[in-house]
Amino acid sequence: MTAALEIKGLQAWYGESHVLHGVDMVVQPGEVVTLLGRNGAGRTTTMRAVMGLTGARKGSIKVNGVETVSMATHRIAHLGIGYCPEERGIFASLSCEENLMLPPELKGAGQGMSVDEIYAMFPNLAERRHSQGTRLSGGEQQMLAVARILRTGAKLLLLDEISEGLAPVIVQALARMITTLRAKGYTIVMVEQNFRFAAPLADRFYVMEHGRIVEKFGAAELEAKMPVLTELLGV
Repeated sequence: MTAALEIKGLQAWYGESHVLHGVDMVVQPGEVVTLLGRNGAGRTTTMRAVMGLTGARKGSIKVNGVETVSMATHRIAHLGIGYCPEERGIFASLSCEENLMLPPELKGAGQGMSVDEIYAMFPNLAERRHSQGTRLSGGEQQMLAVARILRTGAKLLLLDEISEGLAPVIVQALARMITTLRAKGYTIVMVEQNFRFAAPLADRFYVMEHGRIVEKFGAAELEAKMPVLTELLGV
């Protein structure tokens, strides 16, 4: 089976700063994979490097078998990748529904979710469809940021700290969303600081430190790995 995402020897820079030092990871179609690590370990940079949003990149990044390390960001997106950055990027002057309608469907990607399907998954957004972006709560903005990606038809989702700073009831709703998307065949890579949120959802875990992968293991090994994780993450 061709991997949804295969990274080999990835190095990345921001200007003169050498941030990633040979990252290797594989994500199979339909998997939920979580990138763990302390702040500054290189997790967000790995996501941004996959999308071509860092400075120089070296190594190999294959999306569904297609080498992308020298591709422009817009071409990478058209391979069916959706990136939800930590800052969300909601357009304040547009309504919730206008934000949702903004992204075009990606040529070459799958069929995007309809607005009705998204409202069924996120009832909060249906209730707030006419509200301005600035009037949405943090949790509603996070739901909207993920929902916009689903409209495009992207089937590989890169989600950066989607649970950060949100109320427990919203975090639970996001967990249900990830479970639903996995059941629909989506492939998800999450960067998460909230270990309790990520642990029950992920099929596999990668742990980063100083721009490298230092541990990798499956969900079945999680309990045995807790002493190592406590040392690496302070969880």
